[in-house]
Order: sequence, then C-alpha cells, then structure tokens
Amino acid sequence: MAEPKKLFIKTYGCQMNVYDSSRMAEAMGADGYVLTENQAEADMVLLNTCHIREKAAEKLYSDLGRLKPFKAEKPDLKIAVAGCVAQAEGEEIVNRMPLVDLVVGPQSYHKLPAMARGEGPRVLTEFPEEDKFDHLPQARATRRAPTAFLTVQEGCDKFCAFCVVPYTRGAEVSRPVERIISEARDLVARGVREITLLGQNVNGWHGAGADGREWQFGRLIRAIAEIDGLDRIRYTTSHPNDMTDDLIEAHGDEPKLMPYLHLPVQSGSDRVLKAMNRKHTADAYLRLIDRIRAARPDIMLTSDFIAGFPGETDQDHRDTLRLIEEVGYGSAFSFKYSPRPGTPAAGREEVPSDVADARLQELQALLSRQQKAAQESMVGRRLGVLFEKKGREAGQMVGKSDYLHSVFVEAPDAKIGELVEVEITHSAPNSLAGRLI
Repeated sequence: MAEPKKLFIKTYGCQMNVYDSSRMAEAMGADGYVLTENQAEADMVLLNTCHIREKAAEKLYSDLGRLKPFKAEKPDLKIAVAGCVAQAEGEEIVNRMPLVDLVVGPQSYHKLPAMARGEGPRVLTEFPEEDKFDHLPQARATRRAPTAFLTVQEGCDKFCAFCVVPYTRGAEVSRPVERIISEARDLVARGVREITLLGQNVNGWHGAGADGREWQFGRLIRAIAEIDGLDRIRYTTSHPNDMTDDLIEAHGDEPKLMPYLHLPVQSGSDRVLKAMNRKHTADAYLRLIDRIRAARPDIMLTSDFIAGFPGETDQDHRDTLRLIEEVGYGSAFSFKYSPRPGTPAAGREEVPSDVADARLQELQALLSRQQKAAQESMVGRRLGVLFEKKGREAGQMVGKSDYLHSVFVEAPDAKIGELVEVEITHSAPNSLAGRLI
C-alpha cells in the first residue's frame, strides 16, 4: 500500500482557528492525509491565519518566505493558506507569493480536499450559501484529548469600528441544535470531558431546534449539559449586548457551566465606546456585571481592552482605568490600537504612538495586579482540576482549574482526562500549584 500523504498545519490566533484546523485535518484525512508535526516531511503545508492582531499579513508572508527552500527541494509540496488573512488578501497572496498553491477562506474550507486534488479554483474566498458543516466528513472515531472546542456560531453583525471579523467571517450564522448536540455527543464518546463552545459572537447564537423554532444560548447550554460523561462547559467570545436573562440564569443554576466568563468591553469611556460602535455604555456594562455576579457570586471575569483608540483622550483613558478598578478582573487581554484596512476606524487620526504605549503600560500594570490578586485568592481553596497532559517533571500532571488557571500537581498515578479535587498551595505568575485531596 502507498504511504499516506502528510499534512503539516500551523494555526495562528484564536480558538476558532484551532477548531477550524482540526476540521480541515479531518477533511484532508478523508482524502488520504495524516497529520505530522515535522514540516520537513510534509506533502502539504497549511497555514491557517488570523487577521485580528497587528501585522497579521506580514507574519504570513514572512512564514511563506521561510517555506521557499522547502518548495525548491520538494516541488510537489503543496502550500495552502486558509483563514481570515486568506479571506482578506485573496488573489494578492498568490500574486505576491507564487509558491502558494491554494488560498481558501474560512467559510469555504470544506472544499479544500477538492482544491488540493486540482478539482477546484486556486483561490476561493466566497461566502457560499451552503453550510460548510453539511459537507465536512464525519469525524473518525479516534480518542480525543479531554478538552475540545465546538463551533456553534460564526461571523458577526456588530461592525465594531476596529474589527475585521464581519468582513473576513461574514454575517452571523448559528448552527442548528441537532448538529451541535450530535457533535458534542461524538466528542464525549471519544473521551472529551470539557467542551468550549465557540463563536465570534457566541452568546448571540440563536439556532433552530428540531421543530424549527429558535433557541436561546442558555437553553443550548442546558441541553449540552444533559450529555452523560461531559463534566464541563465553557464558551467564548461574548458580547455584552447578548447576555440574555436566560444565559445569566444558566450561570447560576447549571453546575457544568464553569464560573468563568470572558466579556470584552474594550473601553470604559462612553465617548470611545460610541466611536467604536459598541452600542453599550460603561454603566450598562457595570450593571450587567452586577447581575451576572448576583447569579454566580464566585464567577471570574476576563475582558479585552484597546489602548489609544483614535480620538481617545487622557480622560477617556482614566475612565477605562476606573472601570477596571470597579470590576476587578481575573485577567485580560490588552493591546495598543492598530488600524485594520477596510474598517471604519482605519482612516481616523491616531493617538501618538508614545502616548498609546504609555496608556497600554498603565492598563497592563493594573490588570497584572488584579490577575496576581485573583490567583493568590485561590491559595488554600479546593478546586476541580481536569488533567490535560504530563508536566515537565516526573510524576507531575498539568490541568485547568474551574477558573481556567493552569494547575501543576504532583500526581504520579493520575491519568490524562481525570477530573480531581486539588487544594491550591502556591500561585506563580501565570499558573497555580496544588496537591491532591
């Protein structure tokens, strides 16, 4: 028998891309490819790109440049670019880098196997009418890691002034209930004990049930929680305007829904929020946090912040610091504003770079202090930890706590996939240590 062809995938960016990469691997697997971690032995290299962060396209072209020697030595090597940079750049990628064989956007990756066989276009970045999930092969019945991502919603209709997602992922689309539940059951049957539901605007999900009527996201979470063998549910990323009463109640009454919520606010200034087209105020966000904490008092909150958005003043920056102080985050992602071509904010006058840098440093210093305090508050507590892999030291296991902290535990007889009770004994900069109860 001929040896199977080998596929190397490099995934950039968000959890959605991690999920997409796994689905593309399954699709290519049905076409005779097996995954390899060794790029040098690959018959196909797939770069699954992200366009959210600064200089995403430049990073892609830099990586493609490093592939030139591999292509020269192995002319039959196929090089494919997928994801959001593929969607945004399209034909420009092959014009600039002729070594690229295939370019496919995130809504068309179900057509990648046919493209690789030469049965489709070289560049495919349309938003097709058909649901790509209808055309992806059934996942092979192989054992999975104890945690997995599951996409329930894609695209975004919010059109925040700084964001490319509506242009690279398209309009919001919610997957039907039955398909989500079926995929979740399959994951659990293959050893998954924790599922993170994914969407660019995940809590805006409103998929159709078996009777054709729309469900809200809280109801979907409760339905997934009924799956035997599933212990934990998480979701990301959310928009404050889609935190419905039903979803807030689910945080209070569904024990499988973990006490962790990533709820981006971006700024604490109403003036900046309006310029960002966020459609909520700082006060509305704070009142929402109060309602969430009333439902689940021990919930840990994380968020996103942009420093130096066009037009931001010193007072706007102080308003953001004030909001951070009032909420008290467990952690957060913060970035200096950088324009994305084609977005409404891209042509606006920018805050001087040194000013934006200083504001970002002040934001990050405050957020780091809050993260340290949140982690230190875990010391002495007993938390559930789901072991995901072996640690660097002999007899050590690493897993995630209920609050998504990495926890290192001396557990020589433990197995990957075990959910155990751990007493937290120590807090490190970005992790915790504990002992088995």
